[in-house]
Amino acid sequence: MKALILSGGKGTRLRPLTYTGAKQLVPVANKPILWYGIEEMAAAGITDIGIIISPETGAEVKSKTGNGEKFGLNITYILQEQPAGLAHAVQVARPFLKDSPFVMYLGDNLIQQGDLKSFLDKFTQQQPEALILLREVPNPSAFGVAKVDEKGRVLQLIEKPKIPPSNLALVGVYFFSPLIHDAISLIKPSARGELEITDAIQCLIDQQQQVVACNLDGWWLDTGKKDDLLEANRLILDTCLTKSILGDVDTKTQIIGRVQIGAESKIINCTIRGPVVIGNNCYLENCFIGPYSSIADHSTLIETDLEHSVILEGAKITGIQQRIIDSLIGQRAELTIAPRRPKALRFLIGDDSQIELT
Repeated sequence: MKALILSGGKGTRLRPLTYTGAKQLVPVANKPILWYGIEEMAAAGITDIGIIISPETGAEVKSKTGNGEKFGLNITYILQEQPAGLAHAVQVARPFLKDSPFVMYLGDNLIQQGDLKSFLDKFTQQQPEALILLREVPNPSAFGVAKVDEKGRVLQLIEKPKIPPSNLALVGVYFFSPLIHDAISLIKPSARGELEITDAIQCLIDQQQQVVACNLDGWWLDTGKKDDLLEANRLILDTCLTKSILGDVDTKTQIIGRVQIGAESKIINCTIRGPVVIGNNCYLENCFIGPYSSIADHSTLIETDLEHSVILEGAKITGIQQRIIDSLIGQRAELTIAPRRPKALRFLIGDDSQIELT
């Protein structure tokens, strides 16, 4: 059994952060989103993983993730020159996949930890040509949707239907036998010019091949948008964080609940109310850090109130006199208060930025 994790794409919904980095490397609870998927594969016993990368961000993904040694598995990187669809990614990966069954996992998705193993066992036992994961959602017209019979057999897949036949959305996890390669060879590009994996699965259904569905009862998040990423951060901190204080914390600081503070970090006169994770080599002084906040390595926060936010590596926030909530602050970003001279505003704002003034 092999795994194929997709880590290409342009991450347009997370711009401007993804102008300079891969969306799958944006951290949740101070760990890249991509790594959660890799760890799920390792926990399920899959040790041979191919990662689809793009020309724009592939080098960064390879540099940060490595050859798999840190996860106890082997990683092969596979370049997809153009974002031509999920089925096209499988085509590109054929030399790696050969004739092995495999699980395909979208690298910017998060599912509840430990769930993958049970679905892999079901796929191995039943040996269908495809097994797909579904999750009930309140807005099925925003997703690929499955029509399923009472025995769990998939009858039809519809991409973002105006009138959904069900509320069962396709989760970004698929199990395939080698027959999927034949199905992909028969499909044509969709209206948006991509080879769609849903079309390939529909081809299997039309050929009367066995395609089964499993409902995902645990949580699932597509982290492609800011609010979804913040929710993923909340869920991970809620379910996985354990208390660990490795940095230097002075006697005036009050720590409440589950808080992790990394090595070489210095905390002075702060109140930190968990769950909160603070990385290595951070400096915090005169701050209140509220629940569900993640602060990455080498960040500096001085006289700052923060809650339910994600701060990326090397960011600096000083002297903000209002509480920062529900925010995502990029790498090496600086957020400060300007001298209160003329009542005018000056900006240097990149494409797709979002700024709220009150």
